[in-house]
Amino acid sequence: MNSKNNRVIKGIFFLAIQVFILPVTAQTVTRLHQRAIVVDTHNDCLTSLTLKGKDITSRLNTGHSDLYRWKKGGLDVQFFSVWTDKSPRNAASFFHDALEEIDSLHRIILRNPDRMTFGETYREIKNRAHKDKLVALIGVEGGHMIEEDLQKLDSLYALGMRYLTLTWNNSTSWASSAMDETLYPEKIKHKGLNEFGKQVVEHLNELGVIVDLSHTGEQTFYDAIAVSKKPVLLSHSSVWSICPVFRNVKDDQIKAVAKNGGVICINFYSGFISKEYDQLQSMLLNKKDSLLGLLTQASDSDSMETMKNWNAWYDKSMSEARPTLAQLVDHIDYIVKLVGDKYVGIGSDYDGVSSVPAGMDDVTAYPKITEELLRRGYSNKSIKRILGGNVMRVIKANFR
Repeated sequence: MNSKNNRVIKGIFFLAIQVFILPVTAQTVTRLHQRAIVVDTHNDCLTSLTLKGKDITSRLNTGHSDLYRWKKGGLDVQFFSVWTDKSPRNAASFFHDALEEIDSLHRIILRNPDRMTFGETYREIKNRAHKDKLVALIGVEGGHMIEEDLQKLDSLYALGMRYLTLTWNNSTSWASSAMDETLYPEKIKHKGLNEFGKQVVEHLNELGVIVDLSHTGEQTFYDAIAVSKKPVLLSHSSVWSICPVFRNVKDDQIKAVAKNGGVICINFYSGFISKEYDQLQSMLLNKKDSLLGLLTQASDSDSMETMKNWNAWYDKSMSEARPTLAQLVDHIDYIVKLVGDKYVGIGSDYDGVSSVPAGMDDVTAYPKITEELLRRGYSNKSIKRILGGNVMRVIKANFR
């Protein structure tokens, strides 16, 4: 038998194994998902649910997250986002907004020690995962909350902050955001990091706090990567080449993260996953006034009724345009094909976004990612890396 025939027979043999011996069954998915340490690097429930009086320890009928649904979704480690807008909620300061959210998380954990626990070191996180408790970590989303004061950064670290997103959509005096660099360059005082911004990155490295580059402008991104001596994180960003919006990262940025040893955690927001969704949304919002005028002329309804009809039609149109699970996993696939399977993870942005892919409606849906990766032929080892192993590596490299 010649070598060509040998290759043909081997090919048929391995195809038979995949098709007949190793099917992607519910049992296969469940077993792999349970064995992995599943990490989500970004969830906004403290702002969108807890501060609004919702009890995430109860089964909620609103929002994306609660302890019951996290358990059903097989999540082991959750970074809770501490966020405040461009204007503070509390008259005192942005910093006090951060303290309020961190305090709310501490109180939840103190009241539920059998269901939640903090993880402040790599060893604690690894040992406490798979112990039937959700391991909680804190990520502060926006450098404006340190108010240009390294002592406040130290205080947030002492209270449990384990990553700092250098900017949110708003720039600071020391770091420019993706939104401002792309859409409002006239607002920027200094593009990229200034000397204080570089001090912030160096101090985060010293403390053992991960530098998070989601939301940062390209100049800030490259300045921070150049300064950081430790692997960085993009806690909730997706791929620009698939969906070219200012919040997604370009190929050269992906390659820079891989060279640094960091991880890009895919954001689930429909408008960051599907360019068609983003384009439809932009078109409808840009033409909202003219479309409302047409609706008013075509009916005898008053303005309030017209607005109600518009909102219902808009919501229906955008819901029908939601991307699929496969489109979400395409972003993971893209990064793996570009730089390998060691540099991508999950950063859902649940409870911080208005739309997610069809079928990914809340935190119970994480196993669907496992299923889709298996269906695409990913190995168990690769899937474990993507679900949380890569982020755990960055945690180990950064935390004290």
